[in-house]
Amino acid sequence: MKIIVSSLQLLKNLQVLSGVINNSNSIPILDNFLFEFENEKLKVTSSDLENRMTVSVKIDSTDKGSYCIPARLLLEVLKTLPEQPITFHFSENNVVELISMSGKYEVAYASASEYPNSVILENPSKTILSSKILSSAINKTIFFFFSDELRPTMTGVYFQLTTNGLIFTSTDAHKLVKYSRNDIKSDQDAFFIMPKKPLNVLKSVLSTGELEVEIEYNETNASFIFGDFILSSRLIDGKYPNYEAVIPKENPNKLVIDRIQFLNSINCVSIFSNKTTHQIKCKFTGPELEISAEDKDYSNKGDEKLTCNYEGNDMQIGFNGRYLIEMLKNISSSEVQLEMSMPNRAGILTAIDGLEEGEEILMLVMPSLIND
Repeated sequence: MKIIVSSLQLLKNLQVLSGVINNSNSIPILDNFLFEFENEKLKVTSSDLENRMTVSVKIDSTDKGSYCIPARLLLEVLKTLPEQPITFHFSENNVVELISMSGKYEVAYASASEYPNSVILENPSKTILSSKILSSAINKTIFFFFSDELRPTMTGVYFQLTTNGLIFTSTDAHKLVKYSRNDIKSDQDAFFIMPKKPLNVLKSVLSTGELEVEIEYNETNASFIFGDFILSSRLIDGKYPNYEAVIPKENPNKLVIDRIQFLNSINCVSIFSNKTTHQIKCKFTGPELEISAEDKDYSNKGDEKLTCNYEGNDMQIGFNGRYLIEMLKNISSSEVQLEMSMPNRAGILTAIDGLEEGEEILMLVMPSLIND
């Protein structure tokens, strides 16, 4: 029994699927790719029990079979081969021969019956998005995650698909990002929390082209169907925190400033900040912004003064410099606005330009207490 497939095409697809496989599995069969083929079509699957990804590839074969092939070994072999047809010949002694134009390699395979079955979504709801919009939502939110497994609901991205628009939110308890699209609506309201791992896999594959992504979901699982791929994931169980409650509604103090200039100044001044708190101070006095940092343990100090567009009361507020740098790097606008109410309330960072019609992004950062 054999199949013939393009080595380069197979390698590209398997590299995507490998993102699902854990570095260390308690169940040995999960170290394998599941190969299933019939009617000139090959389906390859990877899984870690929580997530499952399948790709369909056209092959030169009318044979039918299913086998488990070691993922890491197969990838290493394919990486060494130039583009060419490669033949997989499956024998009855649990060995598959990989035959290239210049060589032959034997790999032991395992029974497909040991591989976990796929989860069938019962009564799923459906929403269709373009890969560009979904990719943008993931890229804007995936860097804000809580790493404490004791609070699992904050370790993923909160999807709010409603008849009024789409909202994607993530937070790590110190900062928050809310990415909204009011130009795209769902047929019905749905709310679920996607884990970080499958989103990273989607991020890598959706950036390669313009596709239509069909999202199917119920209370426990979600599937993303696009191109030749299907990615299914178990959702994070639990209720997402009421993040709207921490977003200040009245923010009379507003700063508008060039994003790169602001970022460069914070980058420079942060070098002199305390290595534990990473605190920088922002002092607003009329049209002038003074950014300063000090590490009293080593008598290090730095400050910069910038001309800015500021409306509001004179004030001084402290932030973790690392948080602001991360936020400013993930906004693509040329100018940003920082809104504040009081020195002990969160600051809100938004983009002034560079957004599509119907697109909004809001980032929130908690202040740090200034001890002079």
